[in-house]
Amino acid sequence: MTNEIPPLDESPSCECGARLSEGQKLCRKCHAWRRWLRRQALRRRANKRRGQNRRPANRPNHTAEAGVSWA
Repeated sequence: MTNEIPPLDESPSCECGARLSEGQKLCRKCHAWRRWLRRQALRRRANKRRGQNRRPANRPNHTAEAGVSWA
């Protein structure tokens, strides 16, 4: 009895294992995931910048106002 193994399909596949049509590099799901990651990185970066420009409330600007003496 002979067990023949069918030839492997040489069509391109995505990182997740999904088959791709010609000209595609990522499947629909992986492309959406990468787009979401890119947007989240931009949002985090924007939030960090926004926080750097603000001064905490009720905090004096100068050390003299804070009651620090350098005597």
